[in-house]
Amino acid sequence: MDRVELGTQSLEEYRGFSGDGEAVQATESTGVLVTKLKSTDPAKTLIVSSIQKMSNISEEVNDEGVSLQSHDIALINSKRIVFIVDEAHRSTFGDMLVTIKKTFPAAIFFGFTGTPIQEENQKKKNTTTSVFGDELHRYSIADGIRDKNVLGFDPYKVLTYKDNDLKREVALLKAKASNESEALADPKKKEIFNRYMRKVDMAGHTETNGNYVKGIEDEVPKLQYTCDEHQQKVVEDILENWTSLSQDSKFHAIFATSSIGEAIEYYRRIKQEKPELKISALFDPHIDEGSEPSVSAFKQAGLVEIIGDYNAQYGQDFSLANHAKFKKDLAARLAHKKPYLRLEQEPEKQIDLLIVVNQMLTGFDSKWLNTLYLDKELEFENIIQAFSRTNRLYLENEKPFGTIRYYRYPHTMERNVNDAIKLYSGDKPIGLFVDKLESNLNKINTFYGEIAELFSNARVNNFEKLPSEPSVCGQFAKLFKGLNDHLDAAKIQGFSWHELCYGFGKGKDKTQVTVRLNEETYWKLVLRYKELSGDGEGSGGSDAVPFDLSGHLTAIDTGKINADYMNSRFEKYLKMVQQGVDDGAIQKTVDELHKSFASLTQEEQKITNQFLNNVQRGDTTPEAGKTFRQHISEYQSKAKQAQITNVVNRLGKASEEDAAAFIQKLSSMMNTEITEANINEFGRFDDLKGCIDKAKAKGYFEALEGESITLFKVNMKVDKLLQEFIFSGGFDL
Repeated sequence: MDRVELGTQSLEEYRGFSGDGEAVQATESTGVLVTKLKSTDPAKTLIVSSIQKMSNISEEVNDEGVSLQSHDIALINSKRIVFIVDEAHRSTFGDMLVTIKKTFPAAIFFGFTGTPIQEENQKKKNTTTSVFGDELHRYSIADGIRDKNVLGFDPYKVLTYKDNDLKREVALLKAKASNESEALADPKKKEIFNRYMRKVDMAGHTETNGNYVKGIEDEVPKLQYTCDEHQQKVVEDILENWTSLSQDSKFHAIFATSSIGEAIEYYRRIKQEKPELKISALFDPHIDEGSEPSVSAFKQAGLVEIIGDYNAQYGQDFSLANHAKFKKDLAARLAHKKPYLRLEQEPEKQIDLLIVVNQMLTGFDSKWLNTLYLDKELEFENIIQAFSRTNRLYLENEKPFGTIRYYRYPHTMERNVNDAIKLYSGDKPIGLFVDKLESNLNKINTFYGEIAELFSNARVNNFEKLPSEPSVCGQFAKLFKGLNDHLDAAKIQGFSWHELCYGFGKGKDKTQVTVRLNEETYWKLVLRYKELSGDGEGSGGSDAVPFDLSGHLTAIDTGKINADYMNSRFEKYLKMVQQGVDDGAIQKTVDELHKSFASLTQEEQKITNQFLNNVQRGDTTPEAGKTFRQHISEYQSKAKQAQITNVVNRLGKASEEDAAAFIQKLSSMMNTEITEANINEFGRFDDLKGCIDKAKAKGYFEALEGESITLFKVNMKVDKLLQEFIFSGGFDL
């Protein structure tokens, strides 16, 4: 981020954590910073500034033309000063921190960083410890993932060239042969050729004595990864996996390239290949004076094109002259921050993919980023920083991990990733990488097997209803949540209900996993899970046991569950009846239809069975052109209306006007979210009871119970019956 934006972002973050009576001070310029450092106002003791402004304070004239007198610095130094340096791995190995320490020799310095510079990746022969002193506390990325403060990583090594092809080219180069026949014909060339083909690893490695042994990729020239073939393969991979990784463009991605030229080339390739994808690019806009004219012209043309496309896409008016404002707007849009706080509700205004070179790979936070594409080499802290753009928490289940796909020198990058993880996880990388697809599918099968056994032991067939014992339901809630966690992860990794069998590995190591449940069964389990919360009809109502449920799962819309399958079975049944097919074949189709009822709520199952029985008896004739669900909805509506009419006939006043008012009021309350707490809101329940003919009600209850009942008890029974009728959604008297 640029310094102004970083200062604004930092100020907002610190103010978000400040308590009552604590004022976090901004510093618009070095002059303002000096004034606040000299101030005796107790409110001006907590100041957010940049290392650049701090380093401007010195005996000499600074960049802003401010000459600070010695007595000003002496006045500041008379105070107790503590510097808290965030992102301490970045700007603390240059001259600025040296200047600050020289100007404020008595100050105390604390450095904070998630990726401290250590012996393995020291800069200028220094580490974070040598700059700031001994490490006071360590909370590694492994700890953060374990405590669910951040997500784990799901990295993928993507090969744009076959390993054997690269080995062959390197082996021929080293053997100084133009083809394999020439290499194998000469004993010396053959030895060299075979060594590179058979014994040299793809990535180099460091031996225990410190010597570095080159790998195949060390011999591959950088130009190999700037050619059309490589770039086209990268674009194909990004677009091929876009829907699943982005969850149909709900989440956004960053694509980091190795140079500005490549960023522009990729921008144009992706724009051409998938014009509906909303993309932009961000890199240093300055034209270097020493650059060749053609290079400068290419960069400038690319910038103009990128900003122009952004303006056209989002109705803006940015230009090269105000590139900083363009960058600020783009960053806010990508992070869904002011003025784009609820951008998820306006997908057309979102950015799907941002192409960068170095910017946004550290210090940029957005829970809406879930994927990072890398066509560049990174090491140590830069790997962890870049990966961490993807792992900010979002709603449970919807973003189970951050996905990273890397393309350039993939085996070398794999080694670098492992080295970085080892360095920054306390040498305990367990838990940093999430399960891969094979593991997730196996765990789905394990959870499903335990769920199936639960329902079987509870003598529930086809998952048609919840087990009766609360303890068994509680275990089901726990198991299904586990199943769904791994299912969500597997979907992002490539699983689809259209394909239940997957192969992994090669040769002797090849394995196969077949998912034991299909989509139809999954939706049945979702419905049973929703019924645990009391959201599903016929699920226990106000007395439902409070289970530890996932809001993500209970909010799933099950309205379309299995509708197509159910309708096809029903149409098949009707045709067989009309064609006079034998009863055995008809019964088989009816059985198939009954099995599909498990994907309905228990109340819907009851209504559906009644409807089907009426059809079989000939009491109801299905209308042509209507789906099975339409018939059920209409039948359910008529059944509900019949129940209401029955209550009105048994308990209501005789006149047509009074009966119509009773029906209207009772129907209205049944179609409203009524609870015990709000049932008499605005006096509506008292108003409903005013429609009762007490003499008729007395006669109904006395006939029902076979004894005389006082008017006081009649009122109580009317009150109880109406409440039960409303809360349960109706029943037959």
